[in-house]
Amino acid sequence: MIDIQFVDISGIKIGHAEDIDGVTGCTVVLCEEGASGGVAVRGGAPGTRETDLLNPMEMVQYIHGVILSGGSAFGLDAAGGVMDYLEGKGIGFDVGVTKVPIVCGAVIFDLAIGNHKIRPDKTMGYKACINSETTTLDLQGNVGAGYGATVGKILGPNNAMKGGLGSAAFQVGDLQVGAIVAVNALGDIIDPENNIIIAGALNEEKSKFLNTEELMLKEYDKKINRFSGNTTIGIIATNAKLTKGEANKVASMAHNGFGRTIRPAHTMFDGDTIFTMATNKVQGDVNVVGFLATRAMEQAIINAIKNCESADGYISYKDLAQMQGK
Repeated sequence: MIDIQFVDISGIKIGHAEDIDGVTGCTVVLCEEGASGGVAVRGGAPGTRETDLLNPMEMVQYIHGVILSGGSAFGLDAAGGVMDYLEGKGIGFDVGVTKVPIVCGAVIFDLAIGNHKIRPDKTMGYKACINSETTTLDLQGNVGAGYGATVGKILGPNNAMKGGLGSAAFQVGDLQVGAIVAVNALGDIIDPENNIIIAGALNEEKSKFLNTEELMLKEYDKKINRFSGNTTIGIIATNAKLTKGEANKVASMAHNGFGRTIRPAHTMFDGDTIFTMATNKVQGDVNVVGFLATRAMEQAIINAIKNCESADGYISYKDLAQMQGK
C-alpha cells in the first residue's frame, strides 16, 4: 500500500472556491463519466441534497458530482452552479430534452465565523467546477469547504479552535481509495496513533485541552442545547467497481474514521455525513475498499487539523503548538 494524492484517483476532478470576507467556501468532486454513489448520514442535524436517490432501490444508478459546502442550509445553493457547469458540458441523466446532472451535497454550519451574510452560492459552486479543471495537487487546511470550519465548540467560540479541509488516499495494486473531509466538529480531534487530543475545546489561557467528553459527563443530567455550528462532512472516492449497495456500505464503514478521530462524533448537534463515489475502473473487494476508506478518512481528518491556519480569532493546531513551545 502506498500513499497517493486524492486528486489522482482515476475518473475524478476536484475543485475549491472560497470567499475571504465570508470566511466560507465549497469543495466539489466531479465524475463526468458517472460514479456509483452511496451515502451514510450519522449526525442528528444534517443539511443534505439528493441523498434519497442513493438508496439502491431508486432508479438513478450514477451520480456526476458531490459538493461539500459551508453556509449551513444556505450553502446548498452552491449545487446549482455544479449543475450548470455539468449541463453545459452535456453531462447528466438523459431525459430527452436535456441531460440532468445528478449532484449530491452536504453542508457545514460556519455562519458564526466571518460575515454570515456571505454564503456559498451558485456562482461559487460554478467557480469551484472551473477550478477543478486546473487542480493537480491536493490542497488542505483553510481551503474550500474547510475555509470556515472550527472544532471543539462545546463552550462556544472563545474556547474553540480552527478546523479545515483534509484529504488522504492509498493505492494497492490498481485499486485507489481516498477521502476528503471538512472537519467542523462539536467534539475534540484525537490522533489515533497515541490517543492524544490535538485540537478541541481549550481553557481560557489556551494552555490545555478541557476534554469535551469529560465536560459533557459533568452535566449528564442536564438537557442543554449545545448547538454552536457543527458537522463534519466528507467524500470517499475510489476507482473500484461498486454497486450502489456496496457504495452505501463503504460510506457506512468510513464513519469508523470519524469514531477514531472525533470525540464525541455523531451527536445530535452534528450533521455528520459521508458520500461514496466509485468510478468503476478496476475490481476491488468491497471489504478492502471499506477499511481503506476508514484509514483514509481518519488520516484526512488529522491532515485537515495539522494543515489549517488561524483565522478570525480561532487558533490553529500549528499556532497553538508554537505558543506552547512544542
